[in-house]
Amino acid sequence: MKNFTNLKNRLAALLLWGVLLISYQTFAQQEAMFSQYMFNTLAINPAYAGSRDVLSLTTLGRYQWMGVEGAPKTFTFTMDTPIKNEKMGIGLQVTRDEVGLQKNTGVHFTYSYRVKVGPRSTLAFGVQGGATNVRWALSDVSNLTNPTDYVFSGSQDINNILPNFGGGLYLSNDKGYIGVSCPQIMQNKLSNFNLPDSSGKASVGKTRRHYFLMMGFVIGKGSFKVKPSTMVRYTQGAPLGFDGNINFWIKDKISFGVSGRISQFQAMGQDSKSLFDAAIGMLELQLTPQFRIGYAYDFTSNKLNDVTKTGFNRLVGIPTHELMLRYEFGFGKSKILTPRYF
Repeated sequence: MKNFTNLKNRLAALLLWGVLLISYQTFAQQEAMFSQYMFNTLAINPAYAGSRDVLSLTTLGRYQWMGVEGAPKTFTFTMDTPIKNEKMGIGLQVTRDEVGLQKNTGVHFTYSYRVKVGPRSTLAFGVQGGATNVRWALSDVSNLTNPTDYVFSGSQDINNILPNFGGGLYLSNDKGYIGVSCPQIMQNKLSNFNLPDSSGKASVGKTRRHYFLMMGFVIGKGSFKVKPSTMVRYTQGAPLGFDGNINFWIKDKISFGVSGRISQFQAMGQDSKSLFDAAIGMLELQLTPQFRIGYAYDFTSNKLNDVTKTGFNRLVGIPTHELMLRYEFGFGKSKILTPRYF
């Protein structure tokens, strides 16, 4: 247990310094990440607003590396609906992201304009705007690490409201979809805490643009269908990341699947390295035509899963749980399609 406590302290310190070094040749994933990304599309692409043709409410919570102090916890709530004879869509998304001493809360409003490009296909153009409250209690770092390492004062605590806007495209029909987006276009300055870069010049931490490419489709008819999907992530100044998923639907009521995530990490002064970050098991239940529940479990494959350091069973790994709930307000078979795959 002593080794595990030391690991938690080191992880908390690493999370803090990772934030501070974000513009010093090491770039992190600042946008919230979900294993069930295919059910949280509005949080990634504003053009998705109204695409389900009904008022849709979705909430998703992710508890990453449970049992490790300072590990990420992320929650989102999204709501969207079509308007003007389904030619437009509007939406709202609220996010809460906690990593170590950092706690971000964001509210964004979404608008999409939808154009029919075929008998069953729609191309949507979307924009969003809002703000995120970024809070870092840096003065609490002495509670998590050896106070002799470094001590922050209360004057270095950060509490900023950062406005931003984003956009995206989303092409879909009843058999598949493809979308591209950049949810946060503005690169806001995070703080006045500067660190020297490799040339010795001061480097100011700031947010980075994240670009997403998503696609998926459905194969099969009748009581058994297969739904593969993928997402490619690119952060300005960092290499690509990939998510791949395949789900199997049985009688349009039960779905189970697996996913894999490959991340690329760029350490200071080193070349990029591809890492198989996690294997993911997923389960979905369409309980009623309007209510769906989903669950995902991540089998972490990085060094945190080293049993000699953490004390966790290697086969089980450090647990990461993700739960999704969706309810859709449709009052007739003409509006609610069971199930909606995208």
